[in-house]
Amino acid sequence: MNPFACGREVRVKNRREFLTQSAFGFGALALGHLLDRDGLGSALAGQDVVSSINPLAPRPPHFPAKAKSVIFIFLRGGLSQVDSFDPKPALERFDGHPLPDSFRSDNLNAQFIKISEAKLMAPSFSFRQHGESGLPISDLFPALTAHADDLAVIRSCYHDAFLHGPATTWLNTGSIQLGHPSAGAWVLYGLGAETDNLPAYVVMTDSGLRVPLPADMYGSGFLPAVYQGTRVETEGAPFENLTPPPAIGATRQRTILDQVQAWNRRHLEGREDDTRLEARIASYELAFRMQTGAPELVDVSKESLAVRERYGLDHEVTSQFGNMCLLARRMVEREVRFVQLFSNDWDGHEQCPKNHQESSDKIDRPVAGLLADLKERGLLESTLVVCAGEFGRTPVMQGTRGRDHNPYGFTIWMAGGGVQGGKVIGATDELGFLAVEDKVHVRDIHATMLSLLGLDHERLTFRVHGLEEKLTGVDRVENNLYPKLTKA
Repeated sequence: MNPFACGREVRVKNRREFLTQSAFGFGALALGHLLDRDGLGSALAGQDVVSSINPLAPRPPHFPAKAKSVIFIFLRGGLSQVDSFDPKPALERFDGHPLPDSFRSDNLNAQFIKISEAKLMAPSFSFRQHGESGLPISDLFPALTAHADDLAVIRSCYHDAFLHGPATTWLNTGSIQLGHPSAGAWVLYGLGAETDNLPAYVVMTDSGLRVPLPADMYGSGFLPAVYQGTRVETEGAPFENLTPPPAIGATRQRTILDQVQAWNRRHLEGREDDTRLEARIASYELAFRMQTGAPELVDVSKESLAVRERYGLDHEVTSQFGNMCLLARRMVEREVRFVQLFSNDWDGHEQCPKNHQESSDKIDRPVAGLLADLKERGLLESTLVVCAGEFGRTPVMQGTRGRDHNPYGFTIWMAGGGVQGGKVIGATDELGFLAVEDKVHVRDIHATMLSLLGLDHERLTFRVHGLEEKLTGVDRVENNLYPKLTKA
């Protein structure tokens, strides 16, 4: 079975057979790639051969798509829903009171506290209604409130992992087990790449790392390695070695690379199951092309002062994440398929208000600037922006003013990509502890993202040990939000 055929049986010639029969040898590889990019390869060479040459060739969605690209903003550590997008007046009334008996359940766990013995803690930020929709957003995100009518706030998300590792893996890969492909890898596998000169799946992370970001969060898992994300540095040079040594020159460099690729292809013969070799061969070609595309991408010197101010590039607190958001906009503008931005310090165990305020100060203005910039340039309708953490925080107190982990009811938001903004989907209970209305599991979140990209999560499969694996796993998706998000 050809893994690049999304479930369709296609015969693929092996490389030895193809190259032996081809009069053009390795030159035909480049020709096939270009033909495939132009939609001519299947007519001239056979779609099976071209697909085997270029697994990143663009592929049509299963049905008409609302979005072409994704910017996934991940708030690593867990955003408190009751301090941001899910107002709970009852928490204010009963601040400091013991948890009601109805919530004293052995099925509710946290990492550091016993929930049944903890006291309620009121929200630390005031909520106000914003936009024509009157969407409630707290003062934690003052700049983002200007985009209330663009946001679809999903308040009823849940899963069953209350530790950071499994929960982060859930949200980013659709599984609590390591070794599964990331959501970005699945998207790239399903749709291919639209850009030739840049990585199609890019990952950036800010410097607030208490624990290093595992590569599994943007890896390809059991998919071919070519679909893994490319890490772009946010301190120092984003890409290294973009300029070749002057003594070599482009022609000589191309000759050297062609010879190296010929040796690599020979080495690959008989090792076709090792997708890391395929990915390395593809990465050499991409690195060569990036010497043209990447310097122009990262050169923001021609951006106007208004744009720099919009993203907060010249302010110490917002400069790093602002640059990440600006690069994300420039990437989707250049047809990068999936951009993942990690904000790394939302783990408010000790002083949740202080922790959240410091983290919001870093990202609020840049994220608002990103939405405004995408909208102004006509890119928001084709770009799905998702903002999520691995879970929420408890409505009960940890220590003096902290909140523990809460995977039982938390909030994410989506904008752009065909999403109708200014709406709330789902609800938690009166305290913000449990998702109780229109519940949305991680599987539902991923199925919805794929649907907005025109991909049927049931058809986007990859056979592993006889099992048709999916981003959404083997359990049934209960609540694909696509119809609710795309209608007013």
